[in-house]
Amino acid sequence: MSQAATAVEGERVGRCGDPCVMVIFGAAGDLTRRKLIPSLYNLAKYKLLSREFAMIGIARNPMTTDEFRAKLVADLKEFVDGPVDPDLQEWFERQVFYIAGEFADQSTYQQLKEVLQKVDKDLATHGNYFYYLATAPDFFGPIVQRLSAAGLMSEENHQWRRVIVEKPFGRDLDSARLLNQQLLKEVDEKQIYRIDHYLGKETVQNILAFRFANGIFEPIWNRRYIDHVQISVGETVGVEQRGGYYDTAGALRDMVPNHIMQLISLTAMEPPISFQADAVRDEQAKILHAVQPLSSEDVLTRTVRGQYGEGEIAGQHVPAYRSEPGVPPDSRTETFVAVKLQVDNWRWAGVPFYLRTGKRMASRSTYIVIQFRRAPFVLFRDTEVEKLMPNQLVLHIQPEEGIALRFAAKTPGPIMRLGTVDMDFQYSDYFGKQPSTGYERLLHDCMVGDATLFQRADMVEAGWSVVSPMLDLWKALPPRNFPNYASGTWGPKEAEDLLERDGRHWRNFEQ
Repeated sequence: MSQAATAVEGERVGRCGDPCVMVIFGAAGDLTRRKLIPSLYNLAKYKLLSREFAMIGIARNPMTTDEFRAKLVADLKEFVDGPVDPDLQEWFERQVFYIAGEFADQSTYQQLKEVLQKVDKDLATHGNYFYYLATAPDFFGPIVQRLSAAGLMSEENHQWRRVIVEKPFGRDLDSARLLNQQLLKEVDEKQIYRIDHYLGKETVQNILAFRFANGIFEPIWNRRYIDHVQISVGETVGVEQRGGYYDTAGALRDMVPNHIMQLISLTAMEPPISFQADAVRDEQAKILHAVQPLSSEDVLTRTVRGQYGEGEIAGQHVPAYRSEPGVPPDSRTETFVAVKLQVDNWRWAGVPFYLRTGKRMASRSTYIVIQFRRAPFVLFRDTEVEKLMPNQLVLHIQPEEGIALRFAAKTPGPIMRLGTVDMDFQYSDYFGKQPSTGYERLLHDCMVGDATLFQRADMVEAGWSVVSPMLDLWKALPPRNFPNYASGTWGPKEAEDLLERDGRHWRNFEQ
C-alpha cells in the first residue's frame, strides 16, 4: 500500500472545524439518521470536529432531548461504518439537544434562540451557527425568513451564521429564481451553502486535482484531442417509497440541473486562478452559461426520455414504474433521460457531451468517460489490424471510486495484433478506505467557511436554463410509448440511437 495510505484512526487529517452549533431542521428524518449523524461522528473520530461543537435538532415529533439522544445513539450504531467508540459516543451524546416545534411557528425560533444562548454559555461554541435545512423545499424560504426575523442570521463580533440548503433548488428556472430572491432578501450570498452530496465524492473533488496537477493531461484536454465526453448516472433502484414525490419531479428535474451539471462544469472548466471558492465557481459558471441552448427541434432530436417497465434486477422480478406505490397507472413521468449537449467555447467547440441518467438500470454506477480521437490508420495499413480502438479515460465516481485509462498494446505473437488494456486505479487500493457518507467534506467545509463545493445562485439558475426547453416541450408533447425500457437494461433503444447516429456508443459497466 502507498505510504500516502489512510490516516491512523484518531489522527487529525486537516484543519479542525470552527467552534459552532449545527441546527438541523427536519432532525427526525431519514437524511439526519442515515447521513448527517454518521458524518458528524466520522468528523469527530478524525478530530475534524471542534470539541466546542453542539447540535440542536428541530422537528415536529414530540420528543425530549434525552429521547432524541437515545435515538441518535441507536442511529449511530446502525449507520456508522464499523464499531462505535464508547468514549466518543458519550461525548457526542452530551453535545446534542432537541426542540419540538413547527417550522411555521415563530415561537419555535424564539425557543431556538434561548437554547442557542444556553449552549453558547455552557459549551463555549463562540456564537457561530449553521442551519441545515433537511426539510421539504417549500420550507426553505420561510425558515430563513423566520431565522432572520429572530435575529439568528445576523453576523457581528466576528461570529458567523450560515445556512445549508438541500436540493432541489426549485423545480424550474422561475421557481429557482424565486427561491434565490427569497434567500438573498434575508442573507448574503456568502452565508448560503447550496449542498449537492455528489460533490462530497472523492473522485468528483479529484477531477480538479487530476486535471490541473498533472502536466500530461491538461495539454490534451480540449477539442484537438478529445472526441466526446459521456456522463452516466445509473441506479438499479426504482422509486421505492418516494413514488408520490418522484412523480411530480422525474429524472430530468431530479438529476440533471444539479448533479450532472456539476459534473459537466468540473470536467470542462478552465483552470481557475486559485482554489478560492469564487475563483473555482466563476469558471464553473462560465461553462454552464456556455452550454448551447436547445431549440424545440433540438429537444426532439437530441434528447431521449424513458420510463421503466417490469423486468429483473439481480435475479429478482421488479414491477414497472406505473405499478409502484404512489404512482398513477397512466403516469407520464420520465425515469430516464439522455441528452446531447454542446459547449460553445474555444476549448470544447464541436465536442459533444452525452449525458444519461435513469432508474432501474443494469448497473448502479456513476462515471465520466473522456474518449480521445482515434489514431490515424496509416501506420497499420499493411497489418491485420482493421480497426484501432480509441483511447478512453474513465473517472469512476460510484460505487467504487477510481480512474481507468484504456489504450492499445500489441498482443504477443509473430504478427501485428492489438489488444485493449485497461490501467485501473482505485482509491481504496492506494489510500485505504475511510468511513464516509459523502457529507463529511461538505459539512466540514461549511464549518471552516469554504464554499468551493457549494453552488452559487448564478450556477443554480444556469443549470435550470439548460433543461428548461426540455421541460417545456415534454410538457406540451406527452410521451406516447411509455414504458419504453425494461428494468435491468441500459435504457430505451432511442438512447443507443442518439450516439449511433454520430458513429459512437455508450460505455457500459456491469456490476
